[in-house]
Amino acid sequence: MTPLDPPGRTTRSVPATFLAGTDSPKREPATVRRAEPVPAEPLRSEPLPAEPLPAAEPAPVPGPAPAPEPAPAGALRLPEAPLPPGEVDRLVGGQHHDPHALLGAHSVHGGTAIRVLRPFAERVVVETGQGPVELTHQQGGLFTGLLAAPQAPDYRLLVSYPGGEPIRQHDGYRTPPTLGELDLHLISEGRHEQLWRALGSHPRTVAGVPGTAFAVWAPNAVGVRLIGDFNHWDGTGHPMRSLGSSGVWELFVPGLGEGTQYKYEIHTRQGWVLDKADPLARAAQVPPGTASVVTASTHRWQDGEWMARRARTAHHRAPMSVYELHLPSWRPDLTTYRAIAAELPMYLKELNFTHVEFMPVMEHPFGGSWGYQVSGYYAPTARLGSPDDFRFLVDTLHQHGIGVIVDWVPAHFPKDDFALARFDGEPLYEPADPQRAEHPDWGTLEFDYGRVEVRNFLVANAVYWCEEFHVDGLRVDAVASMLYLDYSRDSGAWTPNRFGGRENLDAAVFLQEMNATVYRRCPGVITVAEESTAWDGVTRPTDQGGLGFGLKWNMGWMHDSLVYMSKDPVHRRFHHNEITFSMVYAYSENYILPISHDEVVHGKQALVAKMPGDWWQQRANHRAYLGFMWAHPGKQLLFMGQEFAQGAEWHHEQGPQWWVLDDQWPAHEEHRGVRRLVGDLNRCYLDTPALWEQDTTPAGFRWLDGGAAEDNLLSFVRHAADGTPLVAVCNFSPVVRHAHRVGLPELAGRDQLWEEVLNTDATEYGGSGTANSLPVKADASAWNGQPRSAELVLPPLATIWLRPA
Repeated sequence: MTPLDPPGRTTRSVPATFLAGTDSPKREPATVRRAEPVPAEPLRSEPLPAEPLPAAEPAPVPGPAPAPEPAPAGALRLPEAPLPPGEVDRLVGGQHHDPHALLGAHSVHGGTAIRVLRPFAERVVVETGQGPVELTHQQGGLFTGLLAAPQAPDYRLLVSYPGGEPIRQHDGYRTPPTLGELDLHLISEGRHEQLWRALGSHPRTVAGVPGTAFAVWAPNAVGVRLIGDFNHWDGTGHPMRSLGSSGVWELFVPGLGEGTQYKYEIHTRQGWVLDKADPLARAAQVPPGTASVVTASTHRWQDGEWMARRARTAHHRAPMSVYELHLPSWRPDLTTYRAIAAELPMYLKELNFTHVEFMPVMEHPFGGSWGYQVSGYYAPTARLGSPDDFRFLVDTLHQHGIGVIVDWVPAHFPKDDFALARFDGEPLYEPADPQRAEHPDWGTLEFDYGRVEVRNFLVANAVYWCEEFHVDGLRVDAVASMLYLDYSRDSGAWTPNRFGGRENLDAAVFLQEMNATVYRRCPGVITVAEESTAWDGVTRPTDQGGLGFGLKWNMGWMHDSLVYMSKDPVHRRFHHNEITFSMVYAYSENYILPISHDEVVHGKQALVAKMPGDWWQQRANHRAYLGFMWAHPGKQLLFMGQEFAQGAEWHHEQGPQWWVLDDQWPAHEEHRGVRRLVGDLNRCYLDTPALWEQDTTPAGFRWLDGGAAEDNLLSFVRHAADGTPLVAVCNFSPVVRHAHRVGLPELAGRDQLWEEVLNTDATEYGGSGTANSLPVKADASAWNGQPRSAELVLPPLATIWLRPA
């Protein structure tokens, strides 16, 4: 069959075809069910009826093992070291906190007790240096025996199931915990900054035995068992042990390795049994499957030069032009990370973008959420390949000089039964207070930022993507919904903080901790907040009381400027303040200017379709707006498809309208022209320090004329750190303005000549070709507060850039 989800719970009676291994048992889709008590069976020595499952642990060597010889006399003493029936009931019922205290090898009076839990086996033999010894079945699949040896010898298990050859196995219950005391201390304190190295699944060799170590945090569980494709999703033979007060459950399983599919079977205090994916799984089954997958990386990074250069970069004084995309739909014909890696870097280099931003790549059950409802925070989505395939994509982009930002969603998570919601039967990752737990907008759950283990889970996750995948930035989604307790909630539907206010103080502390930790551990990484309110100090350093982000999305600029641009030019004079207001607060935070996916979906229209006028005017407005955006203080972000002015909204199943660039499309040259403009905007931007060196200081900007509302005009000057200027003039009216005088700075020690370095009305971009063709000489006429000025031709619905010739 094609495995989509771990099948339903099996009883002790299974089909004969299943015993032969031809198929996996079917299982009801529910991952939540009532626990059924396991009745005690009388002590007996005969094997179980022929209703077995295959071996619970893979054999470390291929092929069947030879049948054992009879045990030598005196090797086994009676009684067979039985356990009290009540202990066995808890063990086989999945409700024992320390199965290792019962199973494995233990020194007892008279020798060494060997106890093995192998449900459905008909025979278990212990192989030692003195020969094989057959164990006696006690009850519920528990086999016991007493070796006449004061200390446990080296041994193997030989397990027989009806109709099959004996299988030789190591005993995982004789191994010590794979987590150390320091790991457990840091987890309890919420300070394990590499949490993924302690929890989750890890192929490793313990005491010379290869296998996989599993560990999960479930402090409210009364028992946890491991289920997976290796035991046909029956966890009876794989109970995990609780490691003290840490709430961590652990198990080492010999013989398991990469590719193993698994979940945790959690027994709750309320009597329910939950099948949960691993919160720290580093790989997941391809949706709609929901199992976690054991993985280990073999990728060898080739981006050392990039990483060294990144660590030396001061992002606020460096260029940053970001192309945002949704990986599964950017090119729907490219269905893997590696296929995308063969195309995306070249496309970005052609358009001169410095960075790419991926909408969330973390595993998520519903593709229609675009990745913003995450179920596997530590696993890149398997829809496009393995974690190493994603590493290959990042590595390739770095080798082409492209930085990688990923969207990260610590604000909320979905309620799917298999994931984080009520993980151990009670609120764990979410607050216990339902008013705080429920996210009102998306039908999801919010994180409990006041719980140190939950903060640790998220902080370590941020570090994980930067350290394990070399990502260069994290854009944190929905920060405003985290910071305010009353976000989207009516009066009476939220609980104030301890001071009676609406601020979520725990969320603020979490964000500070996350930012401080990422910046300390990962040199050169930038964090970006999608925050739409006036919260003070979003990009202020944490040691000065701020949240500590590197950049903040300028949602006010985006909203106001698009309102202005959507108006017919005849009405724009009444909205002039909306295009200029951003400069009132431009230096209150460190900003990035976003034209993101949120602005081109759900009826908001594509960017070009927001513009007024006929088709030519719409494209002209689109080009003029991009010229204004790239000259405005702040970094830039543009969503895929807007670089060539596609006319339709984005849809996650269809992706951009690439066909409008094909020769057969009637308007292909116009769309190609807009794409040429974006490439030239980025090229000029990279070559002009005035546009990025002083993004975060008022010394980098000065209005020339910000008040020409009646004429729909804007003009301003940007300055590099050495004073080199660039002048931008925007004509948002559909008329050509001849001999329009614009003030210009003094060019000390050189000819007062200026050249038009970029004109969005150029014919190669689809414009009318109106331009200032020759170098413009500034005369001594003072204008716009500048010592010099010149008369310019201003193209219709266009932005021009001038720099010293």
